[in-house]
Amino acid sequence: MSGHKYILKRKIDSVIIVLFAFLAFFLSGCKENTEYKKQLEDPELFRSTMKRLTDVIVYDVFSPPIASRVYMYPSIASYAIMQKAYPSKYNSLVGQVNGFTEIPNPTDKNINLNLASLHAFVLVGKQLIFSEDKLIEFRDQTYERLKEAGLPDKVLNASTAYGNQVAEHILKWAEGDLYKQTRTFPQYSILDEPKYWKPTPPNYMQGIEPHWSKIRTLVLKSGDQFIPTPPIPFDLTEGSPFMKQVMDVYENGGKKNNKNDEIAKFWDCNPYVVVHQGHTMLATKKITPGGHWIGITEIVSRKANSSFDETINAYANVSISLFDGFISCWDEKWRSLVVRPETIINQYIDKDWEPYLQTPPFPEYTSGHSVISRSAAVILTDLYGDHFDFIDTSEIEFGLPVREFKSFIHASEEAAMSRHYGGIHYMMAIEEGVTQGQKVGEYIVQNMQTLKQN
Repeated sequence: MSGHKYILKRKIDSVIIVLFAFLAFFLSGCKENTEYKKQLEDPELFRSTMKRLTDVIVYDVFSPPIASRVYMYPSIASYAIMQKAYPSKYNSLVGQVNGFTEIPNPTDKNINLNLASLHAFVLVGKQLIFSEDKLIEFRDQTYERLKEAGLPDKVLNASTAYGNQVAEHILKWAEGDLYKQTRTFPQYSILDEPKYWKPTPPNYMQGIEPHWSKIRTLVLKSGDQFIPTPPIPFDLTEGSPFMKQVMDVYENGGKKNNKNDEIAKFWDCNPYVVVHQGHTMLATKKITPGGHWIGITEIVSRKANSSFDETINAYANVSISLFDGFISCWDEKWRSLVVRPETIINQYIDKDWEPYLQTPPFPEYTSGHSVISRSAAVILTDLYGDHFDFIDTSEIEFGLPVREFKSFIHASEEAAMSRHYGGIHYMMAIEEGVTQGQKVGEYIVQNMQTLKQN
């Protein structure tokens, strides 16, 4: 081979090597980009973020009504962004949710709307909790994994900037719900008459959220839109309708020989159970009733193979039903002020009787778990169908076995009855609570639809 040809061949070989190197680098970059995009499309990413919020709610010991607010605003922030991502699939909440106004439109082509929805969720959520660091730490770890999977800085920066905009918009809307104002309202003053609610053992805590009915509803017109049938009149006469309710709890809801203890324990969902041992006080933290239904939403969205946006849609719908359900229920609780079974039984029947579950610190009528479980069940039925069977694993981390349900309504019925088995509610509060929750759920379905009809 002549020297000229040899030099030409070397040059060609060098060009080919450079081209292959460039191609390998380009394909490697494509692979990384595909990986981070896959992670951002995985609904498990959002489910894990919601689970972290639940963990913080448990850690910070929020009451059931306040917890529903902590779930709702971040979920709506994420949903509003998904509606921008899929405008032909989802309806705007403007005109469907009280006081809600349109969020800013995304304008930067580098925005990943899934990432923006996560960012907005965390930013809104951290403003509603105490342990902000736990949520921020989770977010930062998530972003590090995404960056390792090839997430470009320009996409991260554009997405978080848009998430910031949406979060600011949602938090400004949240300021108008009267939550902050109700923090300054007076505590409930105990009334002497025996028919009225009194603080209960073991800690005799002040009544929780006596002014919650003043919080702005989302879909309901007001907290008193669905006022239940008045409770059975207080009457301590032996054999009276009221005393029959009391005796039913006494005979079936105590700590001794309880035949339905497994159901009672499974749906306890008391965020702060206190046990006194001598001079020592021990406390156990658990999920709230609303947190249990958020857990069910995780389970069923996974079983249904819901996509990232569909999972957010489910959480948003359920959190709205929980929020309005608690306002409706608390409106009745603090109007009727019905005394708890434990108070009547200890004073007039058996001073040593204890309910199987610890009585929560607020009036008896109606049953909160009955109301919000049925309202959430109605919403999930609308989303996933009448006969969606599932295995509820929500309580495994709290040392309880799984339970199987044939439908959401089936689960809500058991949740309602658990309060009677636990000795903390009369049957009238359960039956009317279920009816109240049914009305709340149906009204939300009829007046707010996130999914566009094809």
